[in-house]
Amino acid sequence: RFPTDGFLLLALLLYAPVGLCLLVLRLFIGVHVFLVSCALPDSLLRRFIVRVMCSVLGLFVRQSDPRLRDASVRVYIANHVTQFDHNVINLLTSCNTPALNGAPGFLCWSRGFMELGVTGSRAELVDSLKVYSSHRANPPLLLFPEEAATNGRAGLLRFSSWPFSILDVVQPVALQVQRPLITVSVADSSWITELLWTFFVPFTVYQVRWMPSVPRRAEEPSEDFALRVQELLAMELGVVSTRLTAADKAEHMKRLRHTSPLSFTPARPRVPSSLAAVAPEEVRIAAMAQRVKEVLPHVPLEVIRIDLAQTNCVDTTIANLLEGRVPFYPESEEAGTDLPALSTSQPTAAFGIQGSVVVPSSKAATKQFAKSPVERHLSLQERKRALYDYARR
Repeated sequence: RFPTDGFLLLALLLYAPVGLCLLVLRLFIGVHVFLVSCALPDSLLRRFIVRVMCSVLGLFVRQSDPRLRDASVRVYIANHVTQFDHNVINLLTSCNTPALNGAPGFLCWSRGFMELGVTGSRAELVDSLKVYSSHRANPPLLLFPEEAATNGRAGLLRFSSWPFSILDVVQPVALQVQRPLITVSVADSSWITELLWTFFVPFTVYQVRWMPSVPRRAEEPSEDFALRVQELLAMELGVVSTRLTAADKAEHMKRLRHTSPLSFTPARPRVPSSLAAVAPEEVRIAAMAQRVKEVLPHVPLEVIRIDLAQTNCVDTTIANLLEGRVPFYPESEEAGTDLPALSTSQPTAAFGIQGSVVVPSSKAATKQFAKSPVERHLSLQERKRALYDYARR
């Protein structure tokens, strides 16, 4: 959360007393904003008053061109950056966001979520939202297909397909958030913590850009519809459209919590005794290299150490080796003889391994490079799966 630059860190320390005073003052003002938003009915006047009061709390909302917002669209699709994105967009137009996680009750209602009373599967949720959208008097739906917040600077998580099975026309909304001194969004941070940091910093600027509505093509599946909207939204934001899901993010956070204390351990049982007199940094790199070697025994140890010196992370190095970003040749003949054995059960995966890990020649790898991003993603998953199976054996 804190800046790594020395000048910004010093500025944050000097600003801390002022930030604490703002935090206490804005807590009292925030109670008044909440009471006003609950007392006034949903209207243009209420949104204007609450938006002015939120500016006192340091929340500034800007939109590119409100005329681009299509009044006939019943479903808005937005990227997810903070846990208050739905509140911010609700300051610009009337919309409802269904509560997907968490128990219903006063806390869910006070945060601005809509309770549907559906606790079953996603199919029941979609059916309930279809019934809700069929009534024209209800406000439009604001959905976040990523289903998890990111910092908004690297890429978009893979969009879930269920929000695109409600209606055949959606309108993407590009959301960007900026604030000084500290980062906007931190993984595994609660909404209370984010609210306190929002009150602490001088200001937080939300930039909302309305994009043209996107209709579903003839006989287009919901998965393809979601992928197409994701690509358009990623191009508008200038980020990458990834195939990582919210479940992948949750699994990654579990790995970080599990491996981060071990990554900085100065000594490991598998470290050779000859490294006892080496510098602690080299011992730590050697211990991390041994952990990568256990997963990928056919990768030369020197290649692992060179990449670890740059990434300083076991998971990142394993991903680089699996995805072919670090070319290498198998260390022993045993690994070279085992790889073709995969061709009897998984010929495509075995060919992917030879193309991405061994990399005999750049011409061969370029010849098999798929044109479609979906095909490249499937090929990558097959190669990773085959390498994981080989490493487990």
